[in-house]
Amino acid sequence: MQSIELARRRLKLRDLHILVVVAMRGSMAKAAAELGISQPAVSRAIADMEEGLGLRLLDRGRHGVEPTAYGRALIKRGVTIFDELTQGLQELEFLADPTVGELRIGSSENVAAGLLPAVIDRFSRQYPGIRLNVSQAVLGTSQYRELRERSIDLLLGWIPTPFAEEDLLAERVFDDPSGVVAGRQSKWARSSKVSMSDLADEAWILPPSDTFPGSAAAKLFREVGLNMPRTPLTTLSIHLCCRLAATGRFVTLLPSSIVRFGGRDLSLKMLPVKLPRRPPVHVAVVRMKNRTISPAAEKFIDCVREISNSIVEKPRLRR
Repeated sequence: MQSIELARRRLKLRDLHILVVVAMRGSMAKAAAELGISQPAVSRAIADMEEGLGLRLLDRGRHGVEPTAYGRALIKRGVTIFDELTQGLQELEFLADPTVGELRIGSSENVAAGLLPAVIDRFSRQYPGIRLNVSQAVLGTSQYRELRERSIDLLLGWIPTPFAEEDLLAERVFDDPSGVVAGRQSKWARSSKVSMSDLADEAWILPPSDTFPGSAAAKLFREVGLNMPRTPLTTLSIHLCCRLAATGRFVTLLPSSIVRFGGRDLSLKMLPVKLPRRPPVHVAVVRMKNRTISPAAEKFIDCVREISNSIVEKPRLRR
């Protein structure tokens, strides 16, 4: 390899961007089409980089191109460089006009059904020019992949305890225990005192038994001394649980934040059922530890804190 100083002088930001796109697309032809330049120009840029570094960055084959170990290392850093550059430009954009910008948010389904709409409603009123792109994140370790690949800026969702991801920062914003939920048209919605045994013969919507939420539900019924109830439907879809429970024909288990923020609009009510004490379920804002966040992201996190604090403070206000 050439000396670092010489390689740094020869390495062009444009060529590095071309390398990243080629690796993402797996083909110089596809990269050329995306970049709007000719394929020979792409090949020449890669060749210039390899000559300047004295290293082979891509292996060419019949089925496309594949980064070498050198290429993978440079591409990994290149993605970070362009992400930081984008963040810097967005910061300049925000400083020039605090009403504009873009923010990419990942959200678990439970947060998207409860807290997130309230946050977006307030945030969009305060900063109507900031574009929000929200994608659904699946619970589990894979939910952090998009953060690490920098395709989202923030993640809102449940986090495990302890939180062991050393490259991520998780700010806990509130605890979100589950409760028994029925539609406002249900006969149980008018009761001031309901027990799990009262609901034993109701039609329940529960998660599939072979999933983690399903195992937790089965454990809950065992702890209250009941067999698993009649379940005409099992699903992991919170949206489906909400819509069916709202008919008044079903009962289900849902995070309390869904009813708190959307219960009236969804025609749902949390039943006054006393459940066994469970480990707390933490909802947090998660982001990359060593990544500079944009001013728009900081404002969004502030809004999350404000809405979340209203959950904690409400019981205090009733006294």
